[in-house]
Parts: sequence; structure tokens; C-alpha cells
Amino acid sequence: MDDKQGNALLSVSEMGRADQLTIDYGIAGHDLMEAAGLSVVRHIMARYSPQKILVLCGPGNNGGDGFVVARHLAQAGWGVDLALLGEVSNLRGDAAVMAACYSGKIQPIGTAVLRDHGLIVDAVFGAGLCRSIEGDVAQLINQINAAECSLVAVDVPSGVDGDSGQVRGVALQATSTVTFFRRKPGHLLYPGRALCGELEVTDIGILPRVLNEINPLTWRNDPALWRESFPRHTATGHKYSRGHGVVISGAAAQGGAARLAAKAALRIGAGLVSITCPEDAIIPHAAHLTAVMIKPFSGRGDIKELLQDQRLNAWCVGPGNGVTDRTGGYVLDIVGAGRACVIDADGLTVFAPDPDKLFQVTRKADRMPVLTPHDGEFYRLFPDLGSGTEGYNKLLSAREAAKRAGAVILLKGPDTVIAAPDGRAVINDIAPPWLATAGSGDVLAGLCTGLMAQGMPAFEAAAAAVWCHSRAAMAFGPGLISEEIEGQIPAALKEIHTVNF
Repeated sequence: MDDKQGNALLSVSEMGRADQLTIDYGIAGHDLMEAAGLSVVRHIMARYSPQKILVLCGPGNNGGDGFVVARHLAQAGWGVDLALLGEVSNLRGDAAVMAACYSGKIQPIGTAVLRDHGLIVDAVFGAGLCRSIEGDVAQLINQINAAECSLVAVDVPSGVDGDSGQVRGVALQATSTVTFFRRKPGHLLYPGRALCGELEVTDIGILPRVLNEINPLTWRNDPALWRESFPRHTATGHKYSRGHGVVISGAAAQGGAARLAAKAALRIGAGLVSITCPEDAIIPHAAHLTAVMIKPFSGRGDIKELLQDQRLNAWCVGPGNGVTDRTGGYVLDIVGAGRACVIDADGLTVFAPDPDKLFQVTRKADRMPVLTPHDGEFYRLFPDLGSGTEGYNKLLSAREAAKRAGAVILLKGPDTVIAAPDGRAVINDIAPPWLATAGSGDVLAGLCTGLMAQGMPAFEAAAAAVWCHSRAAMAFGPGLISEEIEGQIPAALKEIHTVNF
């Protein structure tokens, strides 16, 4: 198994197919369930001493896993209470087999079952929940969340949608979660990610080769996905062979965003980087920049003239540019000229009144652009896909947006999603909370521009930029401000093992 397969994320339906394919290859379903339950038992025993424990079981296979957990912990001398949602007689398949193997008392789920338990195992619904939790179960969940006890969830905390990470009605807050074979998107997308607590992925005997048949298109962001296309510096290389990035700046008082982007593009390895700016911004930029060059312009015509120079091969437009017709014109000119392009901030918002005006150009682009919206900017361009829409799924929304725009969508947040028009998608789960600081997105846009200047494809460049951005913030630690991210990029590059020192 390669590292890319190891980072695959499986939807609920894909995970069900992985189970069935493994069964088709000759491994019994009840053996998989036994292994799943045992992996939860090992997780619990590694973290807790024997105590009174409540195992909550649901009417499906997740509940079957819970019966396995209860049986083995009881055999190990733990005080086990088991409560079931529904009747034992209604259980089917492997869940019924595991219930029959349990010799302890089975009580109905209700608020009365929660007494003096120090630990709870949640095996009620699992990842495939398709309706909101209501009634007595919702009341019990609220009571458990208010109690001071640890909770281990089987697969996902009950109430969390395994595909979207969204809460269906109410959801349990887990101390830790044990899932099987591969993570699901809901483990990485908020709020599900926060509700999972510590996440452990265990091997229960599902055959890795089933991934070849499933062909997943979603991954957890990791260098294994894009290391091969990450720019490698060679002894015979020179600055002209590593591309020339250009960042468009706003006026004198709005030039900070462009400087953050330009310095990040240079730090990530672009051979040359220029800021092109109005004449009133020349002196402020010159006072702050050394290795970044400054190219003044007086209007849209000057940008068109710069675009005649084929060496200026990757552009960043939007940060601090202003929501003006001029900014919109820059975007259309750059994309239309076939340059690699990162469109951020004002370069996106300016098209809010007519998003298709942008998409008509990006869909025809010779080089696929990267659009880097935060939630608000995304909603302005894709109002039917934004976070306020019913049944919101960040992963599916980013995918649909990428298809609609014919561009890579880098939908920012603590759970950044990068999606390509062909359906590939990556979820980033390593961004620390202190990365949410003014100017951080400008640095990210610059990192992506610098990688595209060096010839990295748009999707891989976006994923790599997000990863480097997060690792740089991790290397610095709390107290980070955006000016300090760029200086931590060398630490991220060392982890990727692609820079010759």
C-alpha cells in the first residue's frame, strides 16, 4: 500500500463497499465486527483502568460492535451495563449474531440508564445516520454531554454525519473516537472533528486492495499526495528556471497584503517575484522590500503590457486591490492571457454581482486558476452552495464549485478543502487555531503563486501551499502574526525533503 492510499478518506457508502468487497473476498462479516469491537476494547484498556462502564448500542452494525465491546470488557472484569435502542428481536445480520453472544442483561435506552458510570461507549448510530436525532435519545445525549464522564465513540459520535461532519439534531461529545480502516470526511470536517476528540484509526482486516476498486477521490492533506510534483532545486538550476511570480498591489495604504503574498512566493522557491503597483505605492513598498522587485503601473493597460512578457508566468490578484472594475479587469486579463493565477480576496468579491462573468473565463483558461475564498467570499460567488444552505456539506460544496468554475477551489477555514473540477479533493486537518490571524490568507495566496510559478499543477500547488502554511504556523506556535509565517517556511520545506541544502 502506498502513502496516498493510506491518506484516503472514504465516504459512508465507500466504507460500506469496502466492507462488502472484503466479505466477497472471503472474510466473514462477523469476523470484521469482532475485530472492530476488539480494537475499541484495546483502545479503552490502553487509556482507562477497570471501572463501571455503560455501553450504548443501536439497532444496526454500530450496535453490533458495541455488543462485542461489552462482552470482552465484562470478561475482563469490568462492571458493564448495556442499553439497547429498540428490541433484540429486531436486530439483523452480524449485529444479531453478536447480541446472541452477549450473556449480560440488556436494558432499554432512556435517561434512566445513566447513573454512576465513569465511562460510556457510544455505539448507537455510527457514520451512516440519515435523520435528525429527537425524543428520548436526544434527551439522553444532552444528559450525557452535561455529565462529567469520559466517552468513547465507535466510528463517529452519534449525531455526527460521517460524510459532512454536520450535526443531525444533537450529537455526543466524545473524549475519543475509534474508527476502522480509513478516516471519513466527517472526522476532519467541523463540527464533527471537534466532537470526535482524539481519533484512532484501527485495522480490522479490511483488505487494502479494495481501494483499487473503490478508487477514492478524497484524501487527507499530506506530502505523499503531491511530493512528486513539488519543485526540486537542482545544482544546475538558476532563478530564471524557477519562474517569476507577480503580485498586484493596491494603493499605498493597502499594500501590506501584496507584500505578504510576494515575500511568501519568494520564500517557497519562486526564482523571481515582483510587485506591480500604483505609483503612490512605490515608496512604501521600497521601504519594506529588498529581494522582491517593484513594477509601477498607472492602469489596466500597463498590466496588459506586462502580460506580454512570457517570463512573468504566475500571478496573484486580489489582496488589497479594492472591489473595483479595475480589479475585475485585471483578473479577466490575467486568466485570459493563459497565466497561472491565484485569485483571492477582492479579486473574488468584485464578481459577486455576476459570478458567471468570472467563470466563463476560468472555464476556458489555458492554465487552471486557483480561487481561494473564505466562507463569506465563497457564499458571494456560490450562494446556493454556501455554509448557510440546508444540508451543507463543505466537501461537496467545494467540489461542485470547482466543477462550476472550471478552477481549483481552495475553501479556507480550520478544515480547508481543496477541490478540483475532476472531483479530486483534499481536506487539511493540521492548521493550528493561531493561524486565524489578519493577513494569513495573503501569505497562503503567495505560497500558492510561488509554487505555480515553478510549474507545479494548480491542484497540487494549492494542497502543498495549505500544508506548508499550516506547518509553518505549527513551527512558530501561539502568538503568531502573519508577518512571521513566511520565516517558518524553511522548516516546512525540510519536512518535505525536496530542498537541496
